[in-house]
Amino acid sequence: MIPAAFDHIAPSTVEEAVRALREAGDEAKVLGGGQSLLPVLRMRLADPQLVVDLGRIPELRGVREEGGTVVIGAMTTHHDVLRDRLVRAHLPLLAQATRTVADPQVRHRGTFGGALAHADPAGDLPAPALVLDAELVLAGPDGRRTVPAAEFFTDLFTTALEPDELLVEVRLPKWTGWSAHYEKFNRVAQAWSMVGVAAAVRVDGGAIAEARVGLTNMGPVPIRAFGVERALVGAPAEAGAIRRAAELATEGTSPAADASADVDYREHLAQVLTGRAVAAAAGV
Repeated sequence: MIPAAFDHIAPSTVEEAVRALREAGDEAKVLGGGQSLLPVLRMRLADPQLVVDLGRIPELRGVREEGGTVVIGAMTTHHDVLRDRLVRAHLPLLAQATRTVADPQVRHRGTFGGALAHADPAGDLPAPALVLDAELVLAGPDGRRTVPAAEFFTDLFTTALEPDELLVEVRLPKWTGWSAHYEKFNRVAQAWSMVGVAAAVRVDGGAIAEARVGLTNMGPVPIRAFGVERALVGAPAEAGAIRRAAELATEGTSPAADASADVDYREHLAQVLTGRAVAAAAGV
């Protein structure tokens, strides 16, 4: 289908973009990489009067280091995130998850910030952002504010972003010394995750000293598997202990039934994939 007519602007600064959003109100949409917005426009599931294109704002791109923090601009593409030395060295879980996003063409156009702001429950990056204690910096008419990932995702395709705010960068503490793995299940290549698991562990002396586990598509927002984490801490890094902890993966979840899977199947996947992700991260 062909999108309905809309006006398009491409500001050169964050301030210009925020001003345009404030003036347009609910009638505007933000264009990042376009991998989520353009299909929605073509199917006429959205009918904005204005599209604010962020592609000409240089400050929104790139990865930099600030002490113990890695800062990723919202318009940094998945491809550039994958190639970045800071991400590979200090955020192995993010690198693992980004590698599973769609295909090379999408990864060259899609953006890190766009994927988080879209807040698709089947998207691969919100759960790692939650596990890694990401902080999302939002710019609006009153300046900038920082929202932790645990408070950013509020409901299905819904975030803490106000209509006149932009996600400008994501700040992540370095997770040097941790091992990580992202495990997902999808029926065909390039498909969205039916279920995904983001796991990061620190092993010391043959035991799991610390563990963090996040679930993709087990509810309207990404979910921390706190029961699994508690069961893993202090447990030996061996298959039996990990499998027993993974049985707790469904606690606090609310998976939806759809054409891809019913609730029971998603719960089974969550347990199996949690075991696989933690085992791979722990080197078991």
